[in-house]
Amino acid sequence: MRAEPDLQALRALALAARENSISAAAGLLGVSQQAVSLRIRTLERELGARLLVRSTRGSRLTPAGQQVVGWAQPLLAAADAFADAARALRDDRTTTLRIAASLTIAEHLLPRWIGTWRAQVGEHGPEVQVTAANSSTVAMSVREGTADLGFVESPRTPAGLGSATVAHDTLDVVVQPEHRWARARSITVQELATTGLVLREKGSGTRQAFDAAMADAGYPDHAEPVMVQKSTLGMRSAVMGGTAPGVLSSLAVADDVRAGRLARVQVDGLTMSRPLTALWAGAAPPRHARDFLEACAD
Repeated sequence: MRAEPDLQALRALALAARENSISAAAGLLGVSQQAVSLRIRTLERELGARLLVRSTRGSRLTPAGQQVVGWAQPLLAAADAFADAARALRDDRTTTLRIAASLTIAEHLLPRWIGTWRAQVGEHGPEVQVTAANSSTVAMSVREGTADLGFVESPRTPAGLGSATVAHDTLDVVVQPEHRWARARSITVQELATTGLVLREKGSGTRQAFDAAMADAGYPDHAEPVMVQKSTLGMRSAVMGGTAPGVLSSLAVADDVRAGRLARVQVDGLTMSRPLTALWAGAAPPRHARDFLEACAD
């Protein structure tokens, strides 16, 4: 007998026995009845035993055939599992890549990352669906399986998820150019801590990073915000309108500072930096998500 079993012949034998018909097995395999008969006869010659008895009442296994089909079942199941895995690997290139990202990343970094990745995978790569939300919601989406990949700005990595740092960001205190802080060389942490600010909502990465930095500087109970905004645009507009100073990502205010619409304020002894982190569920991200992360790192 050949060194490896003939899976096609074993499958034909198993189907003929299950259906009690060689013609029915042929129909399931998409081949002719003669082809199925030939495979089974060849297998019988190689094994030196009769495996299937054909009669007017159908086809039934001999004792040797029953034994061979029993041996064949795990082989056929493994072959099916391999085919499914190979099919999934091929289909990875047409799978939708679902990304959830916190606002700063979604607005200022993700478009460039997607462009770099699309240039690598070509026009037949996966479709990308992006959802922008605060960092807490992003982590929840990854845990619940509604996002393949998440990007957050929070200073601490959410528990129970795989993660990798993909970039770093800093937070800036900004004011409208006419504000008295814009004319000062710097302010103290105490002055910042006792001033009502325009801040993001609790749960956002920006708010978490600001609260953590103030706590590290000795001011965990800083003043309540004058206004809470759920969007970067809303915060920028409020600060420009003179509502109060605000704390935003340096990425979000860079153009406004260059154009003179906002002014950065130096705070003595306060550093507000944070990692930008990719999240996924399980031991490793899906294949198409891994390709995307590699593009982000380039």
